[in-house]
Amino acid sequence: MDDTRTLADQSPSRSDLEKILVAGDGAILENCDLSGQDLSDLDLSGWHFTGCKLARTSFHSARLDAARLANCRAAGASFVGANLQEATIEGGDFSNTSFRAATLNETRILNCKMTGSDFTDARTLGVSIEGVLLVLAVLPRMSFRKATLREVDFTDADLRSCDFRDAVFENCSLRDAHLPACRFEGADLRGADLGGVRLTDARLFKGAIISKHQAGELLGHLGLKVF
Repeated sequence: MDDTRTLADQSPSRSDLEKILVAGDGAILENCDLSGQDLSDLDLSGWHFTGCKLARTSFHSARLDAARLANCRAAGASFVGANLQEATIEGGDFSNTSFRAATLNETRILNCKMTGSDFTDARTLGVSIEGVLLVLAVLPRMSFRKATLREVDFTDADLRSCDFRDAVFENCSLRDAHLPACRFEGADLRGADLGGVRLTDARLFKGAIISKHQAGELLGHLGLKVF
C-alpha cells in the first residue's frame, strides 16, 4: 500500500471503500458508521477500524489479515469465511457475531464482549484470548492447547470437543459450560469457576490440576464434605 487514508465521523459506502482499494491505499476509519453494509470479499488487509459502528455488517469472505478493530460496535456482524489472520480485535461489542469458518490464526482478541458469538469451524491456531466475555458462545472443537486464558468467561458456552490440554486458567469461568468430549489433561484449572460441573462430568478433568476447594465442591454434589 502506498498511502493510508483516514476517514473520520463518516458513513462511507462500499463504493467509497472500493475506490480506496483501487488506488492501492490503506485506510484508518475512526468513528465511522458502516452498519448493515455488505463489505463481503473486499481486501481490507491492514485496515484499522476504531470506534466504528459495524452492527449487522457483512465481511463475508473478506480479507482482514493484520487488521485492527478497536472499540467497535459489531453486534450481529458476519465474518463468515473471513481471513483475520494476525488481526487484533480489542474492546467493543461483538455479541451474536458469526466467525464461522473464519481464519483466526495468531489473532488477538482482547477485552471485548462476544456473548453468543459463533466460531464453528473457525481456524484458530495460535489465537490469543484475554478478558473476553464468551457467555453462550459456540466454540466447538477449538484448540486452546498450552494457552494461558486470562479473565475469559465461558459461562453456558458450547465447548464440545475443545482441546484444553496443558492450558492455564486465570480468573476464568466454565460455569454450566457444555463440555462433552473436551480434553483437559495437564490443564491447570485452579483459576476456573467450575460451578455446575457434576461429579459424573468430572472424568473429563482426568489429569488436570484442581484445588482442594474445587474438589470439595464436586464431592459436595454427592452430599460429602471435605475437611
